[in-house]
Amino acid sequence: MTALPLTGVTVVSVEQAVAAPFATRQLADLGARVIKVERPGGGDFARRYDTTVHGQSSYFVWLNRSKESVTLDLKTEPGRQVLEELLTTADVFVQNLAPGAAARLGLDNASLTARHPSLIACTVSGYGTTGPWADRKAYDLLVQCQTGLVSLTGTPEESARVGVSIADIAAGMYAYSGILTALYTRAVTGVARAVEVSLFEALAEWMSQPAYYTRHGGAQPPRIGAQHATIAPYGAYPAADGKQVLFSVQNEREWTALCERFLERPELVHDPRFATGSDRVAHREELNAVIRERFARTSGDEAMKTLDEAGIACAGVNDVREFVEHPVLAGRSRWQDVRIPGAVVPALRPPADLAGIEPRMEPVPAVGEHTDRVLAELGLSAARIEGLRADGVV
Repeated sequence: MTALPLTGVTVVSVEQAVAAPFATRQLADLGARVIKVERPGGGDFARRYDTTVHGQSSYFVWLNRSKESVTLDLKTEPGRQVLEELLTTADVFVQNLAPGAAARLGLDNASLTARHPSLIACTVSGYGTTGPWADRKAYDLLVQCQTGLVSLTGTPEESARVGVSIADIAAGMYAYSGILTALYTRAVTGVARAVEVSLFEALAEWMSQPAYYTRHGGAQPPRIGAQHATIAPYGAYPAADGKQVLFSVQNEREWTALCERFLERPELVHDPRFATGSDRVAHREELNAVIRERFARTSGDEAMKTLDEAGIACAGVNDVREFVEHPVLAGRSRWQDVRIPGAVVPALRPPADLAGIEPRMEPVPAVGEHTDRVLAELGLSAARIEGLRADGVV
């Protein structure tokens, strides 16, 4: 079997919640050895977010496959000594501790780089480690609010959070790509560059289009539910059987096809209210009235069949169960079994397929499952490990 791209790379992480674990899980998918340092006892608090997956947290199962769990109390001197020994074996260190905690423990990027020049240190913070908000805690929904995302999401009457941890996911993706870039840079130049990512700045990047629109247009995009704020028609409409169907018109060719073949109103092609994309946005309500009347005369399946035949991109508005059972996931074998403590569950393969490479899809660890083995690899004797356990360090 072809070796995974990150085989031989060791990552040590002091991580919790979503952002940093998402980054390191993706490194593990590519073959990196990820040693996850957790608190003795409860471990990563994301283990207790819920108990829906055979008693395990849905978040933890998603984010922590293929990792090794080691428990260490980093508030003790012996625990910090063991971590320091681990770092001498590591290529990458990742942490998303609370504001100020990493610096107090000597685990901030500057301290680590000084002690371990070849180590790639990665910090995931809320609002950055400098600046006026460096000391503030940041959770996903707080960052959604601070970046203005919540003001764009929902209906005209009420704003809403995005239904997934989008700020955490954005930060985890940039930490992952930053670490990959740093590994490449070290391989080419011999210089290990530290990486820093904040949830706020990661999601701020994703807010750039509405930021441009607002800064230069004088007003932010409106909050209009499952409609697109700056393109029309682009949204979901109820068919006669209650099925919600979303479709999108992206260019004039598609607009002509929609009018002639679905709406059966060819005269609308050159109606001055709808002549351009901007015109259609300006007269959205009038256009929506025409579209809703057409949907009221057909079923969801019939509407999608006609739209498909007209070359208009469309889809039913699925719930999560329909997504889980999606024919594309089944037909492309995207589900693969992964062991978790006490059970086996299907997990999605990583979305980036590398030709000739099978991703690593190994078990989700129990708290401290690998402590004895990893510490023994460092040369700690069984007696010393037992002593650390007796003192509550591991």
